[in-house]
Amino acid sequence: MLLRHIRYFIAVAQHRNFTRAAEALHVSQPTLSQQIRQLEDTLGVPLLDRSGREIQLTDAGVAYMRYAQRALQDLDEGKRAIHDVQELTRGSLRLAMTPTFTAYLTGPLLEKYYQRYPDITLNILEMPQERMEVMLIEGALDVGIAFDETHSPDIEAQVLFVEALAMVVGKSHAYAKKRTALTLREFGGESLVLLNEEFATRRYIDRYCRQHGVAPRIAMEVNSISAVIEVVQRTTLATLLPDAIARERDKLCMLRLEPTLPKRTAALLLRKGAYRSAATRAFIALALEESAAGGSR
Repeated sequence: MLLRHIRYFIAVAQHRNFTRAAEALHVSQPTLSQQIRQLEDTLGVPLLDRSGREIQLTDAGVAYMRYAQRALQDLDEGKRAIHDVQELTRGSLRLAMTPTFTAYLTGPLLEKYYQRYPDITLNILEMPQERMEVMLIEGALDVGIAFDETHSPDIEAQVLFVEALAMVVGKSHAYAKKRTALTLREFGGESLVLLNEEFATRRYIDRYCRQHGVAPRIAMEVNSISAVIEVVQRTTLATLLPDAIARERDKLCMLRLEPTLPKRTAALLLRKGAYRSAATRAFIALALEESAAGGSR
């Protein structure tokens, strides 16, 4: 059974006449009659009563007509839905970010996305990069924001910007107004509040300390960026975080370390070869546009 069979049947049922229906459909009457016969043969019942001067629906035809009309309506709505999705007047986006990015990137980026595409439903998750890559491969996410050092060959990374880490203290810290860089000895003498080892940021910090022979004095470990920020603002503990987080908060001060802290490359993560919806393509374009405008963080 083809879609045209259903359209032809509905036209004949509405016009009650093969000639008028054929004219409306711009087909020949023999072709129309043949198509209706094929539909009836497929269904195994006559749909039209041809015995009178005017075509009538059989009982089976009346029953089938209701579903045929509904099917065409659903198909037409499907066409409109495709148009709406392509025009971004409907749709959804499943986005994941690593926790450090939710602290300073989520707000500005999603604000602009929402302003442009207010009818797109957003589902935003915070998670470690390893889990993000698994969910991308499984098709449970559309796009992620993490780092370009991916763990799976099935993940594609599109570079966004270079993120710099900095030592961060509160206004009450003794080094709050220090303008020169801290030495490794000074850094080693500071009590720190750090993210726990589940975070990529912590692994960068641990790597830096190992490379330079520093044994950090860890007074507190937490699993939340917001907790780190609160502790630093309210105590004399120091931390190491992306410098963009400190720049956005008046109660935090950035300090330079010598040797400098490592930089890392933020990237959009996508499954290679995956279908990308219009909403996903729009988000990728916006993220790349914003990163090009902002440069290194």
